[in-house]
Amino acid sequence: MPALKLKWAFGFPNATSVFGQPTIAGGRLFLGSGDGTVYSIDAHSGCIYWTFKASSTVRTAVSIDPALKSIYFGDVQANVYRLGAAAGELLWKVHVEEHPLARNTGAPKLYAGRLYVPVSSGVEEMAAANPKYPCCTFRGSVVALDAETGKQLWKTYTIPHPAKPTRVNQAGTQLMGPAGAAVWSSPTIDVERKAVYVATGNSYADPPVAYNDAILSFDLETGSMQWARQITQHDTWNAACLSPNKASCPENPGEDLDFGCSPILVKLSGGHRLLLAGQKAGVMHALDPDQQGKILWQVRLGKGGLLGGIEWGSAADGQAVYAAISDLDSANPAAGGGLFALQIATGAKIWYAPPPKPTCLGRAGCSAAQQAPVTVIPGVVFSGSMDGHLRAYQTSEGNLLWDFDVLRDFETVNGVPARGGSLNATGPTVAGGMLFLGAGYSQLVGLPGNVLLAFAAE
Repeated sequence: MPALKLKWAFGFPNATSVFGQPTIAGGRLFLGSGDGTVYSIDAHSGCIYWTFKASSTVRTAVSIDPALKSIYFGDVQANVYRLGAAAGELLWKVHVEEHPLARNTGAPKLYAGRLYVPVSSGVEEMAAANPKYPCCTFRGSVVALDAETGKQLWKTYTIPHPAKPTRVNQAGTQLMGPAGAAVWSSPTIDVERKAVYVATGNSYADPPVAYNDAILSFDLETGSMQWARQITQHDTWNAACLSPNKASCPENPGEDLDFGCSPILVKLSGGHRLLLAGQKAGVMHALDPDQQGKILWQVRLGKGGLLGGIEWGSAADGQAVYAAISDLDSANPAAGGGLFALQIATGAKIWYAPPPKPTCLGRAGCSAAQQAPVTVIPGVVFSGSMDGHLRAYQTSEGNLLWDFDVLRDFETVNGVPARGGSLNATGPTVAGGMLFLGAGYSQLVGLPGNVLLAFAAE
């Protein structure tokens, strides 16, 4: 692998976290930001073509139509947008969920003239820490929109039935349930079976359901649920479980073992197909999409937990699936981290690359945990760390090929003061001989930052 050299840096104003993994098409980058600004940037120079201001933070990646005429994305108020790719003009805006604490975090998936939108929350899960909040009523969903007009074609909730009153907590607040099963990540399209697959998060409130911490299959055309394969039962948890009074914590709480990753659909040389899904439990799962999600193999890679296991995304090539481990330990920042390569067919471990000792120890938010999505290209796999390092590994043996520390100030092409931070919610994007990386994550834990970096081979 040739060494990568920093070509330019771009600063996001008034930001401490970088959201929206860059999408590249036609020599342009498209990405959102914390203040809701969506950018179209020249990939080679970092110069801005246009900006658009959404109603709120844009965490999703941007989806682009094959003709490069329109882009699509969502914000954290559950609005979905269609803009003109060339000039950034608004073509339509649709509110896909009325729950006040709903949001879009996973990229909408564009296929055959339809846009499949995942809906998440997370905010209600945190709101439950207030004993006066009537936890909980949010349900995850998938919404199919006509890509041209934004008209809703169908909407299916991950929990089929809405919440009902359950019990009254110590503060006298009426609690509700079931709730949760948010869809954090982008849907996966199965053209052969005419299905769309999503991975769900934990439940927020009792009673237990069969749809949290699960892989769900929906009919592409109608939205009807075809099957649900739950991996972790009774994983009902909210932020009240961390409070001293635990007023709204479920009676038998779980560990918050979401699926934050999109299911990866792969086909082996013999034609057999698998769905690969990494979980915060620290386990990589392989399911059979042609047998209603039958579990084929499961391999434990980490301890798992609240901020543990496989957080935001794995990657696969023809032979292996690559999974980074968080297992963040706030009491021991040097703990956690590491990257695994597994055989797709069997789950057998090919190699393990342990995390180097963080060079930022002593700084609040520094950690060896590797929470960022993994990116793989032929021969090389990239994994970002909470310690601000992006590392490139050899896919065959796991040898370290390249390491870049983003924890410094950068001179930017747009004149905005910028510094790198933890690599968490987004991973690197590689296209046209260049690599693009957003650096900075101050939410929950992590080192703040506000920079987009562009690299090219020397």
